[in-house]
Amino acid sequence: MADLAIQVSDVAKRFRLIHERNSTLKATIFSGFKRTVHEEFWALRGVSFDVPEGQTFGLIGHNGSGKSTLLKCMARIYQPDRGSIVTRGKVSALLELGAGFHPELSGRENVYLNGSILGMSKRDMDRRFDEIVAFAGLEHFIDTPVKNYSSGMYVRLGFSVAITVEPDILLVDEVLAVGDASFQQRCLEKFAELRTSGRTVVIVSHSLDTVGNMCDTAAWLDHGSLLKEGNAHEVVTAYLESVRDDRRAREHAAEAQPVAADGSPGWGIDEVHLLDDAGHSVDLLRTGSPVTIRVALDAPAAAPVALAIGIYRTDGVHIAGPVHRFTTSGSGRHVVDYRIDRFALAGGVYDISVALLDQHLQRTHTVLHRATRVDVTPIDDGETGGVVAFGGSWHVSSTST
Repeated sequence: MADLAIQVSDVAKRFRLIHERNSTLKATIFSGFKRTVHEEFWALRGVSFDVPEGQTFGLIGHNGSGKSTLLKCMARIYQPDRGSIVTRGKVSALLELGAGFHPELSGRENVYLNGSILGMSKRDMDRRFDEIVAFAGLEHFIDTPVKNYSSGMYVRLGFSVAITVEPDILLVDEVLAVGDASFQQRCLEKFAELRTSGRTVVIVSHSLDTVGNMCDTAAWLDHGSLLKEGNAHEVVTAYLESVRDDRRAREHAAEAQPVAADGSPGWGIDEVHLLDDAGHSVDLLRTGSPVTIRVALDAPAAAPVALAIGIYRTDGVHIAGPVHRFTTSGSGRHVVDYRIDRFALAGGVYDISVALLDQHLQRTHTVLHRATRVDVTPIDDGETGGVVAFGGSWHVSSTST
């Protein structure tokens, strides 16, 4: 068994939520010196797991599930009220935007300040300084006070310092979403480099694609409790299934109607469903499985139209946009099927929008944004990472010598 970089054992963390506080001496006297009214809130409840050395470990869960609190316990910012966390090696943490930066100091001064906090000598920082600045892309602004930096510049510099000091354990809390696409790509490449060199990385993220693609193992927290821990793809799939079940329950409780825009009189989209080969409506697919997108629409008369389907990742990335031009046979209901023999998208959550336009795509008769959503579970047989699973075949040949 690999050596353990992090051991989390029965960790519990409690906070006090203040409901009524006497803010002045006068208020304290007139209240009869009553104590502050508060309640105890347990952010973590008996969480235990191990992270082997060299692994990338993800923490997922809803807002308020305890992910960031647990990461701060690992970084020794919080002390658990019960249990223990053992880390082996030098720990570097990037937990909040610009944490540890002094706003009046320049970027250069903050680099050296943060480096010293992380245990680096001035000689080490002199040797790494140019690399840090180049990675952050802040060569022209490094001598500017960081109070004048944008949020993106803040996080780029902070992340660059955190990873360039070569930590044994790197803790990252949902800060990569602030950087631009180029910076995020450099971060992903750096993570791959850290993994190759045997470093341990713990990531808190709401991007399930990031966790599924980058992490070896993951843990799912819910209201402070550990629900599942293990293979990252399996944990993400279980979490998606739970989200899907919750959404279905809400839809049954209160039927939500999609919002139409720019409508033309008489045109409408009634239903959008995903169907399996048996004709059953589904909202959970496996990568590579066949599916039919069925759209039921109303037309006021016979007319040439175009039906456009937009498939989007939940972060807004446009994946595909098939368009079908046809002529409605007359007024009434029409059903249009779009058959996909192999749904090639990698594991993740995708939204499907539908629009009905004129044949020249100039006028929108009606549109349903996020008409339906589908959760895709990945095939864990050689297709990992990215957005598309090609499903190609491999052939290895050799020549004897």
